[in-house]
Amino acid sequence: QVQLVESGGGLVQVGGSLRLSCAASGSIFRLNFMGWYRQAPGKQRELVATITSDDSTNYVDSVKGRFTISRDNVKNTVYLQMNSLKPDDTAVYYCYSRFAGLNSWGQGTQVTVSS
Repeated sequence: QVQLVESGGGLVQVGGSLRLSCAASGSIFRLNFMGWYRQAPGKQRELVATITSDDSTNYVDSVKGRFTISRDNVKNTVYLQMNSLKPDDTAVYYCYSRFAGLNSWGQGTQVTVSS
């Protein structure tokens, strides 16, 4: 099973930036389909961004042009660079992996954007 450990969350002001990291182990990372989800209080978990094994990316409309997902197959890590943050971006962000038909989740990291 893939183990995922997120880091990089925190408190930031509107318009600020954060970079989330997710370190993976227990798989052939370069073959993993990776993604970031988020869940705000009282809302359903939402897919934010994904990246395939050949670096194809996809984003939810609300973060296009502000967030960038990337991966480092040497460090077995996926990143989410978040710029121009808004209060609506406040949520717990979860790293996601799909490998060999199995889904794995990280423990989540809190991102809070203050106005």
